[in-house]
Amino acid sequence: MAKGTAFFCQSCGYESSKWMGQCPGCKEWNTFVEEAVVTKAAKGSRVKRSVSPVQESSVARLSTIITADRDRIRTQMEELDRVLGGGIVGGSLVLVGGDPGIGKSTLLLQMCRNLSSMGQKVLYISGEESMQQIKLRADRLGKFKEDILLLCETSLEIIEGVIQKERPDIVVIDSIQTMYREEISSAPGSVSQVRESTAAFMQLAKGLSIAVFLVGHVTKEGVVAGPRILEHMVDTVLYFEGDRYAAYRVLRAVKNRFGSTNEIGVFEMHEQGLVQVSNPSEYMLAGKPKGATGSVVACSMEGTRPVLLEIQALVCQSSFGIPRRTANGCDLNRINLLMAVLEKRLGMKLSGCDAYVNITGGLKMSEPAMDLSIIMALVSSFKNRPLDEDTIVFGEIGLSGEVRAVSMSSQRIAEAAKLGFQRCILPKVCLKNTKVPQEITCVGVDSVYDAVKLL
Repeated sequence: MAKGTAFFCQSCGYESSKWMGQCPGCKEWNTFVEEAVVTKAAKGSRVKRSVSPVQESSVARLSTIITADRDRIRTQMEELDRVLGGGIVGGSLVLVGGDPGIGKSTLLLQMCRNLSSMGQKVLYISGEESMQQIKLRADRLGKFKEDILLLCETSLEIIEGVIQKERPDIVVIDSIQTMYREEISSAPGSVSQVRESTAAFMQLAKGLSIAVFLVGHVTKEGVVAGPRILEHMVDTVLYFEGDRYAAYRVLRAVKNRFGSTNEIGVFEMHEQGLVQVSNPSEYMLAGKPKGATGSVVACSMEGTRPVLLEIQALVCQSSFGIPRRTANGCDLNRINLLMAVLEKRLGMKLSGCDAYVNITGGLKMSEPAMDLSIIMALVSSFKNRPLDEDTIVFGEIGLSGEVRAVSMSSQRIAEAAKLGFQRCILPKVCLKNTKVPQEITCVGVDSVYDAVKLL
């Protein structure tokens, strides 16, 4: 069997016989790396490769296909089930990524504990920890049943044989970057190994109808390490976000073939593991200062869940020739656009001011409904006038200064009323078809000028 080298793109997995500055597949620059590969098998010989048993391929008409009415597998973790789209789908391939130490292994081990208590056969495969280390973490998380099967192995050939023999319902691979196939001479974690390992687990998941969870390392940019094709091959991509030194964690779906990608799950890290946060709005508003300028409560929709959070802004005269603008949790370009609207439509001289905008709790929001609350926070800090503590603000801002309608205004108002807010500033056009509870007063505004007058 002859061996050689090839160049692979780290972004999309494009293969080339020579190095190129720009990838023809994804148009990224300087992403090619050289790896040793098996180029050709000897004549008359075949490479031994374990293939998962699958049904014989045949052509069928769409109208004649009968789908099995199989319920999703509930994990007894409502936050995880919500992000997955209602539970685990049999035969699905799920990729879970996140920063080191964020809690990926803890989340999946707690999921395995719940599934085993429900009678599901779970196989936990670790390539990074020994069985004793997994046992120590399991003892810290609480009581486990003996139904969870453990395997500490990195060879794909051995893992495929164990899965085909045991036929579990759920398989967890921790992590995909440690798996390797002996036929490929490159090191574990390389483009070739990651791509081959993912393809092998995809065949096992689809052929045996096993739900497989893959833990993926992330790069310094925050994306899953390895070729970009890794995210295209799997059914669901979940990111576990948050500051590793803080208590909160946010589970977000960026790809989901079986549900929405707008849902989030909120967890809090304790000594006994991850605890679900059923009311993230109350959690995000904890510690909000009273009577402070530049502090405004906004409401963002994450899928079907309204989340109330605090937006803080600080505007002060710049001590340098070029004003500094900083945004944490929101788009900096959006902040510059909103400040330009204030300067053009209201005549506020903000060109010589530093501006700092922060969304507390570490959440990252990009919904346009946050525009009006950001503007109110900027004006509150610039004029040194606080907004009433029992007021919530949401709405989208146009370039001409108009306040445009947003979706699901009724759910936002209901969430604010549930937490004790008494006044809501929202787009006036949303009042026509919005159900307003008796305990809250809604004030509709048409433009930025009308909203700023309420300060």
